[in-house]
Amino acid sequence: MAKGTAGKATKEEKKAAKQAARAARKQRWSQIWQAFQMQRKEDKLLLPLMIGAVVVTALIFLVIGLLIGQSWYLVPIGVILGLAVAMIVFGRRVQKNVYAKADGQPGAAGWALDNMRGPWRVTQAVAGTTQLDVVHRVIGRPGVILVAEGASHRTKGLLAQEKKKVSRVAGQVPIYEVAIGSSEGEVELSKLQRHMAKLPRNIDREQMDTLEKRLAAIAGRGGPAMPKGPVPKGAQMKGMQRTVRRR
Repeated sequence: MAKGTAGKATKEEKKAAKQAARAARKQRWSQIWQAFQMQRKEDKLLLPLMIGAVVVTALIFLVIGLLIGQSWYLVPIGVILGLAVAMIVFGRRVQKNVYAKADGQPGAAGWALDNMRGPWRVTQAVAGTTQLDVVHRVIGRPGVILVAEGASHRTKGLLAQEKKKVSRVAGQVPIYEVAIGSSEGEVELSKLQRHMAKLPRNIDREQMDTLEKRLAAIAGRGGPAMPKGPVPKGAQMKGMQRTVRRR
């Protein structure tokens, strides 16, 4: 389609862009509504907590408004902020529910890693066993993180083998090991993303790119990759969860 003078968008292009944006907003709200309906059926505290967030926030602003004589101005602000708090509560409850369903399912850690924000390079199931114990490899600003899920007496050997392989090309880049579980020294699935985010930043993006190419070359010489574990229960809500986080 031709553009107007000096590269400006034509009326048709502007109209199409508005329609696309409107359709995207409609889809986001539809996803949020579906997630809300699903969560409400399973979580009896959802509505009371959301309503309470709005009421309490509005009351706080009402009291402040009465003290300074500006209640007519602060109450609407309190209601708007209360709605924002309610959406945060909703998002947290959805996230908690999704992780509760995924916990203990084969492939759950890989699913959680794929949902991380930021420049993480995730390669799922770089090593594994027939019992669906797997090690996932992540390249990020901290360096290389090897994440194991499964029985600890089997994943220890997998981690050691994969760390030895990575160390051949990693040089001075730090290599971290993370085991998913609830025992001492392990990281719970629901806390995995937070744990990863707290790791120190040791390398830049250029170093990440170089390391990723070297590891990809090793993988290419090492034969076929291990199969990924099945998608965890509740993972169908991934798109909804992302949409809620954006609101």
